Amino acid sequence: MNSDVLRWLQSQLGPETDPGDLAQRYELLHSARTVALEVLHERIAALVAEPLKVTVNGVATIDNSANVAALERRLTALTDEPTPDEPSVTGPQLLSTVQLRARPRR
Repeated sequence: MNSDVLRWLQSQLGPETDPGDLAQRYELLHSARTVALEVLHERIAALVAEPLKVTVNGVATIDNSANVAALERRLTALTDEPTPDEPSVTGPQLLSTVQLRARPRR
């Protein structure tokens, strides 16, 4: 994994995300997008495994439902964003050939 891919992953997942873990996942999955999606799915699973909202009357309320919604929006946004390890669709891949034919003369 090169430094561009690592920077992109940390910008998507947060700078505190372990670079060693990201590198290990990238070696297995070979795609920055897949690594980011896997990490986000794990974070969502960890949040929903516990109660999303806990209230201690008169003391405190902890509500993680907004965090789950934010992570789900991030998952959706990742499907459209370009990644540094995927080929660009604006390069030579869009070139096509056109057959030219002479028009009949009058």
